[in-house]
Amino acid sequence: MNKKILVFFPDGVGLRNFAFTQFKEMGEQRGNQIIYWNNTAFPLQEELGYEEIKIKTKKIHPLTPLYCRIRKHIELNVATKKFKDEVYQTYKFPFNYKGMKNTLMSFFIRLLIGFNSSEKGILRIRKRINALERSTEKYKDCKAQLQQIQPDLVFCTTQRATQSIGALLAAQDLGIPTLTFVYSWDNVPKAMQLVETDYYCVWSDLMKKEMLQYYPFIKENQLFVTGTPQFEPHYDESLLETREDFFKQYDLDAAKKYICFSGDDETTSPLDQYYLEDLANAVRALNEKGENLGIIYRKCPVDTTSRYEAVINTNKDIIAVINPLWKAIGKQWNEVFPTKADLKLLHNVCAHSELVTNVCSSTVFDFVAHNKPCIYYNYEQPQLKKGIRDIGQNYNYVHFRSMPSPEAAVFCTDKKNLENQIAAILKGNLSNVPVGKKWYAIVAGETPTEASQKIWDAIDTIFN
Repeated sequence: MNKKILVFFPDGVGLRNFAFTQFKEMGEQRGNQIIYWNNTAFPLQEELGYEEIKIKTKKIHPLTPLYCRIRKHIELNVATKKFKDEVYQTYKFPFNYKGMKNTLMSFFIRLLIGFNSSEKGILRIRKRINALERSTEKYKDCKAQLQQIQPDLVFCTTQRATQSIGALLAAQDLGIPTLTFVYSWDNVPKAMQLVETDYYCVWSDLMKKEMLQYYPFIKENQLFVTGTPQFEPHYDESLLETREDFFKQYDLDAAKKYICFSGDDETTSPLDQYYLEDLANAVRALNEKGENLGIIYRKCPVDTTSRYEAVINTNKDIIAVINPLWKAIGKQWNEVFPTKADLKLLHNVCAHSELVTNVCSSTVFDFVAHNKPCIYYNYEQPQLKKGIRDIGQNYNYVHFRSMPSPEAAVFCTDKKNLENQIAAILKGNLSNVPVGKKWYAIVAGETPTEASQKIWDAIDTIFN
């Protein structure tokens, strides 16, 4: 092809998909020159030897986050009306009325939402965001860089970062084709589409349908169904370590069978530590009945709380902590980056655990890729009180409606059942894997090993 492709990282979420997989090599095999356009603190050149251009100006317009919030609220209001479904209101974060400044800000936001709650209003607010971003130094700097690099295409690795708006507008204003990847399985119904590009890569036919449903200004010929590179490492046999080596490396007991507890962020599961405690109690009870089980606790990579510590310390004999291999390159939560080594670690945690338990995460698909079951906790904790979010609302979200049937995961709806459900899984009498695989295909597409390849096919199609 001999095209110059600028792979754009507005933030660190795309690193796992587009820097640590075979994505770059595949593009080069097709004769393309790949340059990374890096808006993050992650040193691509230093760590991976990749050609990169750093975006120096990080400052977006101070009003952009405000207008993006307004846009999100309006899109959710329009969806509520359009689909006659109140679930969209649960995606909103509450307004802040603490202090005069926050109160005035909240009133201003609500006023603009009220005046613009329609399809036309969405377009007005989007235009306003674009005008704000075109007035920034960031936009001018990005434009100057693009004039210097002269790429044939800018590929943005996530659709949900405010940092990407100005850079992509600069590309479009210079007539450079733009393509973005929709980053996560729940992003479309949640109104997390912050950028407008010429083309979009989506995970599946389901996501394509959603894009056309929620964004009438996007046309079918702008969408490519590619799958996601997120799950490709699970099929890379070179990452698999022997059980003996893996257990030795992480000081695990070779006589034990391990259950993975995959931690959640504080927003999704504010009482997550108590589910870990319930699992520890169930494992203890099973061990008293002759099982020999342990727990691998893998925390959510961006969770910096100490909320699990007491449970871990009380259950040191059964809980082994294997933290994700992410790297902090700054003080903020969004300056904690994945590493290539973590892809290997996750592959082996899946391969050497019997099953995974958690609250509503896409880890169900990581484990299904290894033919391992998943238990979803779906009961309230007694510590739940006013002001703490109940995890039950997660399972009402639109992306859970993609389940072909409730058997796509093993739902634990009462902590009294947890012990029996684990025992039944270990005996081979209970599993979500057969239906889970169907769900995985609906969400991530039929060919999870070919996503990177299909994204390059999409890029070739754009040029042709």
